Amino acid sequence: MNTSELQTLLIKGIEEIGLNASSQQITLLLKYQSLISQWNKVYNLTAIKDPHEMLSHHLLDSLAVIPYLLENTQNQAIRLMDVGSGAGLPGTVIAIMCPQIDVTCVDTVAKKAAFITQASLSLGLKNLHGIHSRVEQYKTQSFDVVCSRAFASLADFTNLTMSHVKQDTGLWFALKGKYPDDEISALAKEVYVHTHQKIIVPLLDADRCVVVLKKST
Repeated sequence: MNTSELQTLLIKGIEEIGLNASSQQITLLLKYQSLISQWNKVYNLTAIKDPHEMLSHHLLDSLAVIPYLLENTQNQAIRLMDVGSGAGLPGTVIAIMCPQIDVTCVDTVAKKAAFITQASLSLGLKNLHGIHSRVEQYKTQSFDVVCSRAFASLADFTNLTMSHVKQDTGLWFALKGKYPDDEISALAKEVYVHTHQKIIVPLLDADRCVVVLKKST
């Protein structure tokens, strides 16, 4: 599949999601996917190697959460942490599409954090930062949003990042497959489900949802 075909599918997918993307953002998204492919040859950032699958499982899957993220943050200039970010998903995609959001991607694997740092430089994204650390050991000011995509159970995700979420206004965003009833029942009493939404990802025939959590007051 050539770049022109990928671009056509990406533009169509973005329209279906309900987002607006500039030509520069389309170019950056495709360049980002190309960077993943290049690094994958040496560092195995992701198990998915096929460009069409990368587009659906990585780019569009990450893009599909953005309208919901913007809705819950009123499109404000916020700080967001992506935990267990891997190749920078969804953090890098959010940084490309939402320049008002300052994105920090945290991963325990040094080569993955290094890739995100390189992606930030290659793509000219001053709002994207790669951090090599265990999240529970990462000391920084709290974030407006802490998100994860297949990082851990909701209980582990929220427990490990409790200190990173702003007390009154902070949100956790967890990208999941089917609605995780069992995981929600295991949440600590300090955490509750603020809202949730089923997400339709273009070109991806799979159950996807986002669960938004808050600290109990």
